[in-house]
Amino acid sequence: MITGIGIDLIEVERIKKLIEKNPRFIPRIFTPQEIHYCQNKVNKYQHFAARFAAKEAFFKALGRRIKWKDVGLTNLSSGKPELEINAKEKFPFESAHVSVAHLSAYAVAMVILESKK
Repeated sequence: MITGIGIDLIEVERIKKLIEKNPRFIPRIFTPQEIHYCQNKVNKYQHFAARFAAKEAFFKALGRRIKWKDVGLTNLSSGKPELEINAKEKFPFESAHVSVAHLSAYAVAMVILESKK
């Protein structure tokens, strides 16, 4: 049973400007794993934007915000994106599905939350 759906689209340039304007933006929003992943990419701002969009899409699917760093986007060895939720609270879903895409100007993410009930 689907318990939540969220989607987010963001301009890569917006994330780039936020990062360049405020050096604390990255460690405040992204997990250490996300930072390491993005910093090692040629087009790091596209990857930061995709992760930002994934977090926003998750918040929309959940229906509220949690701490930014309590949710992170990682990739399996196959390249498939996966959400890691590290919050201590219980949530009304059992699995979270995520898909992301990015181009030079935009990043998009969609999250579907699912429960067995």
